[in-house]
Amino acid sequence: MTHPIDPYNHQDFPLLVVISGPSGVGKDMTLTRMKEMGYPFHFVVTATTRPQRPDEVDGVDYFFVSTAEFAEMIEQEELLEYAVVYGDYKGIPKKQVRKALATDKDVIMRIDVQGAQTIRRLVPEAVLIYLSAESEEALVHRLRQRKTEPEDQLKMRIATARQEQKRLELFDYVVINAHGQLDETCRRIASIITAERCRVKQREINL
Repeated sequence: MTHPIDPYNHQDFPLLVVISGPSGVGKDMTLTRMKEMGYPFHFVVTATTRPQRPDEVDGVDYFFVSTAEFAEMIEQEELLEYAVVYGDYKGIPKKQVRKALATDKDVIMRIDVQGAQTIRRLVPEAVLIYLSAESEEALVHRLRQRKTEPEDQLKMRIATARQEQKRLELFDYVVINAHGQLDETCRRIASIITAERCRVKQREINL
């Protein structure tokens, strides 16, 4: 027998939201701007072995660790997911996510498309959002403007982005992060989270 849903006792469960998309699309900038705009979410900090860039802050942008330290995290099963991304390891600390969910805060993490596929398998009820540039030409322009990779790595990132675009069916939503429209991108992501909070059948995250 199916029991009717009582709207007066509608329970909210914290969401696990994944922001993914190709390199250079603006995942880091989007999360940074959402923090500045005061959205009350827990923003997960990713651990990585990649070298720290001049404008990045350890523990805020990423946890910058050595390869040996990352290997230890893998051995101790401290990572929710991890992958090799352009020669460097990146992973999501499991303890950080569990602690945030326990406070009933919605949790937002940004990971590459390969990592998003892992999260979809491990946490089927996660909300996956694909962040896209307005066109392939716009994405290539952004990658070239960054000037953070040599030409051969840049070509690899562009080729990878083309392949990742074919994985769109993996995601629940797509948001276009158009040039000069960062605030609108943030508002659209927040609107998705608001809509998910209003679902009759809530997503329940189990880690």
